[in-house]
Amino acid sequence: MRQRYRCGMAPFYKTSRLWLIDFTYDGRPRRWIKPLRESADGHAVLAAELRDLYGSRARVVQIRLATQEEETQFIHGDLPKNVLCPTGRRGVP
Repeated sequence: MRQRYRCGMAPFYKTSRLWLIDFTYDGRPRRWIKPLRESADGHAVLAAELRDLYGSRARVVQIRLATQEEETQFIHGDLPKNVLCPTGRRGVP
């Protein structure tokens, strides 16, 4: 039997939080924006991911929850794009 939800919304709506990670990679500033489960320890998870991917080449500057304004910009696609790769796709070799 199919369960009905009030007002058409599923109970799992908004089960994640958006995190901003400012770090340097080989001395150059970088920023990641990552969604994680609401129950996740964002500081530990993201610091470990940076360590696993970049080792000593990356240094964490700040890891924090996104503000409501940043979250809205992220959802609308209005945050600044990466200058070197604005689409996220690989270039033609």
